[in-house]
Amino acid sequence: MDNLVPTLERYKLPVALSLVGIVLILGGVFISNSKSSQKQFPQESVVTGSLQLAIDVSGAVEKPGVYKLEASSRVEDAINAAGGFTDQANIIFISKQLNLARKLTDGMKIYVPFVGEKDTDLAVSQNVAGVSATSTAPVNINAASQNDLEALPGIGPTTAGKIISNRPYQSIEELLNKKIVGKAVFTKIKDQISI
Repeated sequence: MDNLVPTLERYKLPVALSLVGIVLILGGVFISNSKSSQKQFPQESVVTGSLQLAIDVSGAVEKPGVYKLEASSRVEDAINAAGGFTDQANIIFISKQLNLARKLTDGMKIYVPFVGEKDTDLAVSQNVAGVSATSTAPVNINAASQNDLEALPGIGPTTAGKIISNRPYQSIEELLNKKIVGKAVFTKIKDQISI
């Protein structure tokens, strides 16, 4: 027994460190198992609400009305949702003016003219890149989307972004004062914009 006490004293530190190591290892194994037992949800199951646009399609289409389409949809998709063109659709106007590849924006109106309708009867707005409009309402620079601004003559993606980032405007002349557009572009668009 006398021999045992000095031996324990001599190995006290290594024994204590070994016990601490065993406790840490067991604790790590226990924590690791408890984490793996928690439910893991795959990233695909996370719900990402897809944005839908409301598009008004009228004129020479089979089923005129308001349609909800995915945000990535094009004019062609809206026409197809409305049942396609009727036999009375103005094919010349469609081939020259209606840009079927144009991206849609929420609240957009697409009017397909009938045979015999003239551009002057339609109040065609050239600023919507091939989608005719039944009204010539100006583009509100405080509320317009990037696509609506880019449809204005002389306005590209960069300038449209500048217009959006410098909102709100008190007058349309602020586009000149803040040096967002040049005088030539402003002259082209001043009758097509509002605040």
